[in-house]
Amino acid sequence: MPRMSFADAVRTCLTAKYATFSGRARRAEYWWFSVLYVIATAVLVGTSWVLDAPLLSVLLLPFIVPMLSVSVRRLHDTGKSGWRMLIALIPVVGPIFYLVGMTVDSVPGANQYGASPKAVGQPLG
Repeated sequence: MPRMSFADAVRTCLTAKYATFSGRARRAEYWWFSVLYVIATAVLVGTSWVLDAPLLSVLLLPFIVPMLSVSVRRLHDTGKSGWRMLIALIPVVGPIFYLVGMTVDSVPGANQYGASPKAVGQPLG
């Protein structure tokens, strides 16, 4: 089974599945896109702070929908509902439970959300 690269994950999340909340996403797709999201946030917030231009952070808005959609698809891959993402709103322990949930391995084979993206012959995107 081919591994998903950083470029594949970014391409998938920003184009092919920009606002797709159905289906499943492998761990690599979620984590690689999360890396991009964190880097983009750090760069834009840092630049905004240095330039004293708070509206520069508005440039992060296009990343919100794909981050939400890949999170929902990642939860689907573990056999959980996308609504489980709301657990992150619980103060202190919520984000910890959320992150642990994102590290869980995929449910092997098909589940109620679709075929496993790890299946042989499945496209990366």
